[in-house]
Order: sequence, then C-alpha cells, then structure tokens
Amino acid sequence: MNDRYDAGDAGYDGGPYELVGYDEYGRPMYRQVSAQQAAQAQPAAYDPYAQQQGYGYDPYATGQQPPAPSYDPGRQQPAYDPYDPYGSQTPYDPYATGTQDVTGYDPYGQAASSGQQPRVAEQTAYIPQQAGPAQDVPGPGESGAAPDYHTEQFAFVEEPDGDSEDVIDWLKFTENRTERREEARRRARSRLIALLVVLALVAAGGVGYLWYAGKLPGLSSGGTDGAAAPAAAQKRDVLAVHLHNTAGGGTLTALLVDNTTTQQGTTVLLPNSLALTGDDGSATTLAASVDDDGTSGTRDQLDTVLGTSIQGTWRLDTPYLQNLVDLVGDIETDTDTDVPDPDAGKKGAAPLVHKGRDQTLSGKMAVAYATYRASGEPENARLQRFGQVLQGVLRKMSSDPASATVTVRTLAQILDPPLTDKDLGAFLAKLADLAKRGDYKTALLPVGPDGTLGAQTGDSVVKDILGGTAKSPGAGSAVRVSVRNATGVKADTDKARVVLLNGGFTFLEGGSAAGTETASKVLYADAADRADATEVAKTLGLPESAVTKGTVSSGADVSVVLGSDYAPSAS
Repeated sequence: MNDRYDAGDAGYDGGPYELVGYDEYGRPMYRQVSAQQAAQAQPAAYDPYAQQQGYGYDPYATGQQPPAPSYDPGRQQPAYDPYDPYGSQTPYDPYATGTQDVTGYDPYGQAASSGQQPRVAEQTAYIPQQAGPAQDVPGPGESGAAPDYHTEQFAFVEEPDGDSEDVIDWLKFTENRTERREEARRRARSRLIALLVVLALVAAGGVGYLWYAGKLPGLSSGGTDGAAAPAAAQKRDVLAVHLHNTAGGGTLTALLVDNTTTQQGTTVLLPNSLALTGDDGSATTLAASVDDDGTSGTRDQLDTVLGTSIQGTWRLDTPYLQNLVDLVGDIETDTDTDVPDPDAGKKGAAPLVHKGRDQTLSGKMAVAYATYRASGEPENARLQRFGQVLQGVLRKMSSDPASATVTVRTLAQILDPPLTDKDLGAFLAKLADLAKRGDYKTALLPVGPDGTLGAQTGDSVVKDILGGTAKSPGAGSAVRVSVRNATGVKADTDKARVVLLNGGFTFLEGGSAAGTETASKVLYADAADRADATEVAKTLGLPESAVTKGTVSSGADVSVVLGSDYAPSAS
C-alpha cells in the first residue's frame, strides 16, 4: 500500500515530477522535470478533481460551508497538473521527510501561508490515478449539478456488521447440513456394500452346500449329477427291519434305504413269500428264514437274492414299536380301513382306528394298524400299512443324530450286533431329515406267485433302488445262478438245485414258466460272466451252444432256463 502523506508533510524543490515506476514494495517513484517540459507534455485541461478554495463541499471542513463560486467563462483557468493534484504551486515530493512550507491551495480550507499544516484525522493517502474524461461545465444561468464527491473524501474502514454473525451461522448450518448429507451417503454406501458382501457369502454357502449334498445340477462328488449317475455307481446305506408281532404272531420285513448319492430315502417292503435259499441250498421263504435262521442268516440270504449289501438288522417287536410312536409324539398318516380294537370284549364296538386322511395314531393304534389284515385281503395289504407307520415315525423322529440316539436308548432295546444305539440313531436321523423334506417314498418289491423275482418285474426296485446288479462276486465267492423251469416237470428244479450246489454255485429260485420251451438256455449279461455261464452249462450237462448273452434275473450272475432237452440224469 502507498504511504500516506499530507500536503504539509512533503516539500517541493522547484519543479514538477513525473512518475517513472514503482519500487519493490509497490510505491510510486518520481523524477523532477522542468516546467517547460511539463507544459509541453500536458496541455491545459479542466481538472474535475482540482480543489479550489470555496469550491465544492468538504465533508471534513469545520465551520460554515463557503458558497460555491460562480462560473466565469472569461477567466483564465489554471492548467491541470497531474503531478500536483491539489493545485499547489510548489512541486510535491511524496517521499520528502520533515516539514516544508507549502504555499498554494489547501484542499481542507486552511491558509496556504500558515506553514506546516496539522494532519487531518482519517485522511487517506493519495493514490495517483489516470485522469478521467472532461466533465461538462454548466453554462450561464444553469444551476449546478449534485455535489461532486471525490475518492479522497471517504475513508474505507472495515466496520463490524451486525448481520455478519447471522451469515456465519447460516454458512455453518449449510456446511453442517452438507456434511450430514455426505455422511448419510457414505453410510448408505457402506450398508449397500455390506449387504452385497453378505448376499455373496450366502450365495457361495448355498452353492457349496448344494455341491456337497450332490444337488447342484451337473456337479456331484463323481463329477456327474447324482440322479443321472448309474445305479451301480450310487452309494447306499441299507438297514433291514423285522417287525415281530408278539401278540398275534407273524413277522413283517422292510428295508430302509438311504441313497446318499441322490439324497433319496426309500422303504422297500419285502413280501414274506419272497423265495430264498438256505445255507444248505434248500429253498425257503423270507418268513420262514426270519423264524428259523434269525437276523444274520436272513440278512445273508437277502444279500444273495437281491445283490445288495445290508449293513445291519433291527429286530423291532410290537411293544417297542408302540413305545417308539409314543416317544416321538404320535404320528399322522392316511388310513385305508377301519381297525377294530383288539382289546374290545364284544363285537360291534367302535373301531380303534378310523379310515380317513391325516389320522393321528397313538402307539397302540399304530401297532394295531400296522399288523391288521382284514379277511380276504392279500398279505401285501398289511405290509403296506406297516410301511405307512414306518414313514410316519420317521417324519416325527428328530433329525439331530444325538436326539435320535437318545430316543433309541430310551426304548431300552437290546440290538443285534453289529448294530449299536449310536449307529441306529444316526441312521434314523438321516432318514428323518429326508422324510421331512419330502425326499422319501415307499416301494413294494414285486414277486411272482412262487416268490421268485422276474427278469423284468424286479428291476425297478432291485436295480434302481437297491442297486442289486451292482454287486459283483468277490474273489472266491460263489456264482449266483437263477434257475427257471420250462420243462413242465416240477421236480427238475430240485434236481438242478442239487447239481448246482454240489458244483459250488449259489442257487436262486427263478420259478416256473407258464409254458414249455424246447431248448435250454444259459444267459449272462456281462462279457466277464461268459466263462461262469459256460461252467454252469457244463455242470448241468447242457451244450456250450446254449450259452448266450441276454437278460439276467435280478440278483443273479447267470440265468438258466431249463427246456425239454434238459436231462437231469446227464448232469
């Protein structure tokens, strides 16, 4: 900023000055010029800012304001000197120090000959400016215009404003509001990112679970979809259940199957007429095997006929079934008939179980329904009711292995080795989970009138559910041979059984054909079984030309159809 100065603070040393530049602090620098050079450089002109005594209004002057002078066009006007803005006759030195006698016009109304002039309060420093355009001078008889105010008459001082606090408060409010909005946006973005991360983790966990469970389409532990995997390649856990009716006698048998590959549970109902082969090679039935051979012998015979692998056997007497239903809290099932109360003392009493949908059965009612067979009904009707009760129990059983094990132990039942309480509880818990999810079904094993499995009828259960064809004889195990009699002579079946058993083969009852056939046939399904089929033909005294590839009965390695050319005496 330029240094402030007063007319009385700077002296003149005989001539006017001209501006030559500014120093490093921005202050103007002048040099002295002669009056002749000044007159040649600056023509005379009207100075609108020139201060003359008695002209204009001085807001800082004290006393009475002098009247404005009249304009005389004939009077000679002093020439305007841009380097002497106050119209003094003495050159002005802005950087002169000390006091100087300044003669000439005093812009603030004091005498020019008074020597040193006192400093006027609030007087601002003179700032050299470029001269503005000439102003029109009023003519004779014209009134003067509004008072002419000059820059040097004002003091620019920063004064406190009463509204400044309000403005600051408003600015703070606006700033805080903007910050709050930005913070809200940041929080919203953070929440959105967190939500996306959670969804991604949930999706990844779901896909991982589906992959682990083998339910992810196109993927499984074997590299293919579980449902599309061959039946032989699927993994199954099988448990045989024998229900012993301690009150009315008789047994009912079912297989509980957990297909861990397809995540499907199934109860396979086995008719009591199912033909089995005893340890001595004699023909027997499932019912007779359960009564005579017990659990372990029957399990081995079922493995032989069905070609499956049963891990354990659960003997369930009717009192334990009743307690089991009561422990799980009753069951619901659709009943197909009214069941009378076995403890009723007279006829015509109200039935214990009513026919209808979604009937709730207690332990006693469940046992009565599972073992009931009306007069004239086939044996399979009772077997199917037993299957309904088993599935109802699984739906009410806990899916937690520990809780299911506690339920089993509460029965206080002695299990047949190698089955343990923990193994049975864990197995039932897995089936219970499948039953609650709706991935559980009941299937009846179809058998012929003679109890044998047909080549086609048993495939839907033995092959698809049990994977019976997947079982291959181990090293040193006997070849399973199914014999079907088409000679028309029933005794030929027993003769062929004796011959095969003596030859080290396992005999499977294949039943009798409806008609007779001329030529005998020895069939094998896999090329690896051709050598065994040839050995069977030799054992039975049949020509090697009888060996051919064809359809084999379920559970058998080789099937034999005895024709009219079969001669028992030749074998």
